[in-house]
Amino acid sequence: MNRRDFITRSSLGLGALTIAPLSGFAGGSPYISRRPELSLRTYTSKAVEETIAKIKGDIADAELAWMFENCYPNTLDTTVEFSMKNGKPDTFIITGDIHAMWLRDSSAQVWPYLPLVNDDDDLKKLFKGLINRQKECVIFDPYANAFNNGPTGSYWETDLTDMKPELHERKWEIDSLCYPVRLAYNYWKKTNDNTIFDDRWKKASSLIIKTFKEQQRFDGKGPYSFMRVTEKATDTVPGKGYGNPIKPNGLICSTFRPSDDATIFLFLIPSNYFASVSLKQMAEISQAVYNDETFAKECLSLAAQVDKALEEYAQVEHPRFGTVIPYEVDGFGNHLFMDDANVPSLLSLPYLGAMSMSDPLYIQTRKLILSKSNPWYSEGKAANGIGGPHIGEDMIWPMSIIMRALTSKNDEEIIQCITWLKNTHADTGFMHESFHKDNPGNFTREWFAWANTLFGELIMNVHSENKNILKRQFQ
Repeated sequence: MNRRDFITRSSLGLGALTIAPLSGFAGGSPYISRRPELSLRTYTSKAVEETIAKIKGDIADAELAWMFENCYPNTLDTTVEFSMKNGKPDTFIITGDIHAMWLRDSSAQVWPYLPLVNDDDDLKKLFKGLINRQKECVIFDPYANAFNNGPTGSYWETDLTDMKPELHERKWEIDSLCYPVRLAYNYWKKTNDNTIFDDRWKKASSLIIKTFKEQQRFDGKGPYSFMRVTEKATDTVPGKGYGNPIKPNGLICSTFRPSDDATIFLFLIPSNYFASVSLKQMAEISQAVYNDETFAKECLSLAAQVDKALEEYAQVEHPRFGTVIPYEVDGFGNHLFMDDANVPSLLSLPYLGAMSMSDPLYIQTRKLILSKSNPWYSEGKAANGIGGPHIGEDMIWPMSIIMRALTSKNDEEIIQCITWLKNTHADTGFMHESFHKDNPGNFTREWFAWANTLFGELIMNVHSENKNILKRQFQ
C-alpha cells in the first residue's frame, strides 16, 4: 500500500463510486451527470451550482461540458466533512480515495472555488473551517503532510519517525506549510475577513518559520528524520532518515517532493520558490493584521536568504537549453534536470506567483521540461505530458496537462491541452492521477478530487480569459 491506496466511497458512507464506460451507449445522450445524488453530496454551494450552469451553457462541446459538470464540484460533492467546533467552522477535506487530509491537496481542492467566496456564505464557512483545521494541523506537527480526522491511526503508524495516531503520514515536504499560507492569505485578500488570523494562526506561523529555519540545516540536521520498511526506494530516505548530504547555503531542505516521493538532492527548487512567496505573504499578514514588524522582518529576512540562494544555486547551464532552473540541487554543484507533475513543479511557478510566464529563465526551463530532455516527459498516441517516479515511466498525469494550459498564453497550446484531456478520461467523465501515454484506459485513481477540481479551474480560467475557445468542438 502507498499514498495512493484505494478505498471505496461506500466505506465512507457515501455510496458506491461505480463509473461504467460509455462505449456502446444505446440511444439518447451518453452525457448523463456522474455527480452523486443531492442527498449524498458532502457539501453544497449555491454559487458553485450557478457557476456550473453558466459556464456549461457556454461550452459548445457536449462532452467537455459534461466533464466540467462532473469535475468542478467533485471536492464539494464527495470529500468534505464539515462541523462546528467551539462555535467555529471546522472543515476536514479528504483527498478522494484515501480517507485522510493532505495540507497540500485540501488547499488545492478548494482553491478554484475562491473566486465565488463572496457570493455564498456557506462557501465562506467552508474556507474558514479549512483554514481553522489547517492551523491546528500545523501546530500539532509542522513536519507532517497528511492528517486523520481524529486519533484513528494509520497504515503507516510503523514508520520510523515521530508518528502519532492523529497522523496519516509524516513526510516532510516544504509545500505542506506553504499551501495553508497561500489559502489563508488569498482568502483574506478576496474577502477582507481577517478574523481567521487569531492567536492560533500566529502560533502556526511561528512554527512554519521555525521549521523552515531548522531545515536550512545551518546548525545540524534538525529534529526530523524518516525511514520506512518498504520495497519502494522513493518511500524511504537514505542517510539514516536524513537524506543525502547537502552543503547549507540558505535554501530549505525538503525530504520529500509534493508527489510524496523522497528527494534525491534535498534542496527541492520549486518548493523553495513557493516558500519565498509564502514568507512574503506571512510578512504582509503580520504587518497588516498584527502590527508585528519584528515577525514580518524575520519572514522577509528568510525570504531574502532563500531568494539569494535561488539566484546563486538554481540557475544552471544545460547543454541544450542554456540557463535553466534545475529541479533539485545539493549545494555541492550537483543538480537534477527534470520536472514532476505534482505542484509545486517547475512548470507551475507562474501559477504559484513565484515567477512571470514571460521571464526568460522560465521560458527556457519550460522548453526543457516539455521535451524529452525531461526524463519524466512522455509523448504518446493519446497525449503528451509529464509524469513522475511515483507511478513510473510512460504514465502521464492530467495535472501536468492542466498546468501546462494554465501557464500558457498561446491559444493553440491551450486548445491542444484541452483536447488531450477530453480524449484521455477513459469514458469516465473525471480526471485521474495518471494514464498510460498510449492507452488512457490504463489509469490510476478513479477518485482524485484535486485533479478534478483543477480541471474545473482550467475551464473557468479559459471561460474568463477567452470564452471563444470554448465555442468550438474538440476533436
